[in-house]
Amino acid sequence: MPDRWTIAFDADDTLWHNERFFRSTQSRFVELLREHAGEDHLRERLLAAERRNLGRYGFGVKGFVLSMIETAIEVSDARVPATAIEEIMAMGRDMLAHPIELLPGVREAVEALSGAARLMLVTKGDLLDQERKLAQSGLGDAFEAVEIVSDKTAPVYAAIFARHAVTPARAVMVGNSLKSDVIPVIEAGGWGIHVPFEATWELEHAEPPLGHPRFRRIDSLATLPAEVARLRA
Repeated sequence: MPDRWTIAFDADDTLWHNERFFRSTQSRFVELLREHAGEDHLRERLLAAERRNLGRYGFGVKGFVLSMIETAIEVSDARVPATAIEEIMAMGRDMLAHPIELLPGVREAVEALSGAARLMLVTKGDLLDQERKLAQSGLGDAFEAVEIVSDKTAPVYAAIFARHAVTPARAVMVGNSLKSDVIPVIEAGGWGIHVPFEATWELEHAEPPLGHPRFRRIDSLATLPAEVARLRA
């Protein structure tokens, strides 16, 4: 079908809640380590560890847990008790077991677009965790392809387009992260639609490419079908 478009969706905080679990776990972590450091210092050290460890552990809960353990050891001068490490690991298990809650308008948007375009899921993070969340979401059958990648860059999107015979000019990536879901796909020749979420991880902050002809912003996935229709027109 020469006129067929491809609509790719991010997963976490685009289709379902995710960042809220990281933030609530951070609060638990701060409470656990409060005798060793103040809240602001703990959060700064944890963020620094996450940034430092992305290249080693990638994105997702497991890397986050390892960064929390590393931070706990650092701020306590290696005196953190084993019970605290055990509690941090329990926090990670809780995160990996949290139920999936779809964001408003998601199911309706996916169902509305499934007959008019090829739908893909392009997400980064831990393979097992992302597969679990997709299975629990009930949306899995809507996607013709699922790509779980270690990072989202222009070359990664270009490789995905090539692998699935997608014409970039007829490809749309929809997500809450300007840094991961919008800017690199535009650089790869596609369209980027930003759907802001209530909270964004500090390492995902980026300036919007205002004025770029292939950049769009919508407030909710409920309006995505209409936006895609305008692009196709």
